[in-house]
Amino acid sequence: MGSFVSRSADQLQRSSDWSQWSVTVAGLGVAGYSCADALMQLGARVTVIDSGSGERQQKRAEILRELEVTVLLDHQTGLPAATDLLVVSPGLPPSHPLIREALERGVPVWGELELAWRLRDPDGAAAWLCVTGTNGKTTTTLMLESMLRAAGYRTCAAGNIGLSLVDVVMHDDMEVIAVEVGAPQLPFVHSVSPVASACLNIADDHIDHFGSLEAYVAAKARLFDRTQDAIVYNEQDPTTRAMAEEADVIDGCRAIGFTLGAPGLSMLGVVDDLLIDRAFIEDRATTAQELATVADVRPLAPHNVANALAAAALARAFGVPPSAVRDGLRAFEPAEHRICLVGSVNGVDYVDDSKATNAHAAQTSLGAYESIVWIAGGLAKGQEFDDLVQASAQQLRGVVLIGTDRARIAGALARHAPDVPVIEVASTETGAMVQAVEAATGLAQPGDTVLLAPGCASWDMFTDYTDRGRQFASAAQGLSGFVSSAGE
Repeated sequence: MGSFVSRSADQLQRSSDWSQWSVTVAGLGVAGYSCADALMQLGARVTVIDSGSGERQQKRAEILRELEVTVLLDHQTGLPAATDLLVVSPGLPPSHPLIREALERGVPVWGELELAWRLRDPDGAAAWLCVTGTNGKTTTTLMLESMLRAAGYRTCAAGNIGLSLVDVVMHDDMEVIAVEVGAPQLPFVHSVSPVASACLNIADDHIDHFGSLEAYVAAKARLFDRTQDAIVYNEQDPTTRAMAEEADVIDGCRAIGFTLGAPGLSMLGVVDDLLIDRAFIEDRATTAQELATVADVRPLAPHNVANALAAAALARAFGVPPSAVRDGLRAFEPAEHRICLVGSVNGVDYVDDSKATNAHAAQTSLGAYESIVWIAGGLAKGQEFDDLVQASAQQLRGVVLIGTDRARIAGALARHAPDVPVIEVASTETGAMVQAVEAATGLAQPGDTVLLAPGCASWDMFTDYTDRGRQFASAAQGLSGFVSSAGE
């Protein structure tokens, strides 16, 4: 069965006869659960495997088993023999033995994005506008969603942002979807063809997942492939510019740059505190279209202006009018744990940027403030921190380090900022955040910012970056003299 069926996988779509297929779904997270549920509804024979057996997996497994899906928890024995198609979680690296076994056996391997694309409604599929990049994906995707809503479209943000893309295409009546795409979702995308796609920036991240920076960049570059109308790149990031030049796009697709400077032809940029479009207007050689003011961007920081320009480029590629770009930015509600002012104590601001889970994101966050007590550390994911410390050393009043890989950051500080006071919190229990905030408070002076921008993943001490950010806010709120950002 397997070898014969797999040869016709390229033709699979929602209306196919899925009863002839045995599909293995690897991973029982949000994406895996949704993929298994959708495939079961279509009549496939579904087996879900997961190497863990935690409470969440147990609950999801119970539901799926009631729907006659086979679920194998604590699974360590490779690919089930009858598998005709493997759908993989983004948590599995491309080198994972399960994936290698599938490829060696000639079994097609898809990610959630590929499955979602195949399962779109053939009679009214929503357009996809896709966003990737090392940092800023979530903010840009939510800004884009807000612009699309302001233009009157039925839309939502989905994908890596937490809302299952498979669920959306199976059950929701959308005209256009703002799709956040993380690099681990891209190795097993084969036919996805967005209307427009953007890569915001590239920096070291997920090196442990891909094995090298080159493999990480190659995965990101796959998002541009088969794009129909516009690929959006960062003019100030040479890697994204090269990705745009080399992209295998649909004939007629345009390359659109964005920049924090004055825009050239076929670009969006900034002139006199205005966001300007010189790409999606008729006479772009001699005129420009005002889209919004810099003050319309919240939170106002240079990297968020860049995010707004990228979102605007995708929106304009889809035909969103300038007024809706402006109205979307004004209506945009920033997501939690992204440069969020928690409150202040005795003239010291406490800012939660727990979403800064890599060195590039942390450096961007540090660049928004003049004098900082920096709380950093966690799981480094194979990164080094020398460039970050060199770029930010002059702004550091002090540093408090937490987490398993704090020594990596301590080493970079010793090499490049030896005069900056450093306090290490040895405990990796969740309650250590209280110690970290108290230590940072002791280092801070009026006018400083205590900034949680860890530069690392959170899983060594916290459930996720949201939990980490909430722990930081709670610790700050427990300080004597705390005044919240809302004035409470």
